[in-house]
Amino acid sequence: MNIVFTCQQETTPHGVNGGNAALAKSAVNSSRLSSREELYRAPALDKGLDILELLASRSGALTRAEIVKELGRGASEIYRMLERLVARGYVYRSAEGDRFALSMKLFVLGQRHPPLRRLTARAAPMMDAFALEAGQSCHLVVRERDAAVVVANAAASADWVFTVRVGTPIDLLSTSSGQLLLAFLAEECQSELMAHWKGTEKERVFARLAPQLARYRDAGYRIDESQQIFGVSDISVPILSAEGHTLAVLTCPYIRRMAAEAIDMERALALLQRVARELTV
Repeated sequence: MNIVFTCQQETTPHGVNGGNAALAKSAVNSSRLSSREELYRAPALDKGLDILELLASRSGALTRAEIVKELGRGASEIYRMLERLVARGYVYRSAEGDRFALSMKLFVLGQRHPPLRRLTARAAPMMDAFALEAGQSCHLVVRERDAAVVVANAAASADWVFTVRVGTPIDLLSTSSGQLLLAFLAEECQSELMAHWKGTEKERVFARLAPQLARYRDAGYRIDESQQIFGVSDISVPILSAEGHTLAVLTCPYIRRMAAEAIDMERALALLQRVARELTV
């Protein structure tokens, strides 16, 4: 019987779940808009987006009362919007009818986006080939504003497997995939992030990471031991645009195997780099 260990979050120093924290903060603080954004504000749409962002930041379902309390809105406002989100399939209502959770519809819509669909379609057979030859799993990560998300994965055919699930939010600052995305980020995208993080702890963390990011950029990859799970090392390589900026990052959560035919970390890196070169535009 095959045993699959499924990780819901990429190996992160000190167990930081940056993606969920960012979503929760966004949901609660969505009212802090610039004057230009305020001019074109759509209150009903804002309410719906607040609910979606809040539910995305929680691992479990919430009651209507909990949603009302978290968002600081009137119960009648939340009731109407929740009913519409359930009716349109964006929110799932529990069988008992008293709890609400995010459905997979937003993820499915994101997968239909043509550039992402083309990338994952091209990457899937190459990632499968890597997993088969290397005996290791891998996953593909793309940036999503000030975070990132796993959009594809491939599991090794071995009995003991470690994988990161598709749809998992990835923090840019504290994960291997996130840091490599930052290392090769286009200047305008980096400026956008800095403006978003201005005056926050993320801005200070990014400043401290700058020398490391430069080294990853020079090396063209990142390898580091997991700070969360003993025995796992993250190997990450960038998939680049013609201008040399990150389109995505391919990461292998490498597990050292005892079998005589198991490949070492250097070979796994070489195989991963081969896939990345073929996917680079």
